[in-house]
Amino acid sequence: MRTPDFVRLLRPGQWVKNILLFFPPFLAGTLFRDGVLASGLLPFMSLSLASSCVYVCNDYLDREQDRLHPRKCHRPVAAGKIGFRGVSAIIAVLLILVLTLSLQQPVAERWFLAAYLVLSLLYAVKLRNEPLVDIFCIALLFLLRLEYGGTVFGITISSWLFLTVLFLALFLSAGKRLNEHIELASGAVAQRVSLRGYPEGFLAGTMNMTGAAVLVTYSMYCIPRPVLIYSVPLCCFGLFRLLLRTQSGKGGDPTESLFKDGWLFAVGLLWVLMVGWVIYR
Repeated sequence: MRTPDFVRLLRPGQWVKNILLFFPPFLAGTLFRDGVLASGLLPFMSLSLASSCVYVCNDYLDREQDRLHPRKCHRPVAAGKIGFRGVSAIIAVLLILVLTLSLQQPVAERWFLAAYLVLSLLYAVKLRNEPLVDIFCIALLFLLRLEYGGTVFGITISSWLFLTVLFLALFLSAGKRLNEHIELASGAVAQRVSLRGYPEGFLAGTMNMTGAAVLVTYSMYCIPRPVLIYSVPLCCFGLFRLLLRTQSGKGGDPTESLFKDGWLFAVGLLWVLMVGWVIYR
């Protein structure tokens, strides 16, 4: 097993999703107070290692289907570069690390971490094969990240922020499934069992509906801070850009799209700068 294969198996690029952990203090205006950012590093690493553990399990369970996929066939397990013994050793080490890190956190934080790990494993083993259940599971994992961050930093998550993240997660999940359907065409069902239960146009309609809901709930979240309302057009552009990429078959993975699409990256960076300026000026 080579080091590059080991790193690819852990998918550290997907850890960017766990930055959601820092959204509560960022939006509350407390992120850069003494010790706040540092206090989130341990939970962030715990969550990231837990997610990597699930990715390794998922890659092993999906190895046969991945070998038939035009891109996933190059993953270390599907390509035969890492076998059962290697996968078992990596999972064992990751679980030990997650347990060790979690024991250094308060009990409330451990519960969120445990819930994330259990739901992720249930999703990888069974729930991802059920239509609707699969995209709601992904949305729940995003909400667990958000609430975990609120618990870590002692911040109550507002109702509008909760709803915004919920609808955004459903939007992204439906987009990922729609992209798989477009990319793999007739072979999509063999790769993703849940796609069998989605009628034509359902996923595109779900993206349209949840995208609209994101704009409404995020606008309501911004209203108490009038200047923040000017970030809504950026949010709107970002959603439309993702919608365009997905329905054009250019990619439905939000993490990959963020770093591969210059417009999305620029809008995301501008949103962070604008919101940061409004909150921290």
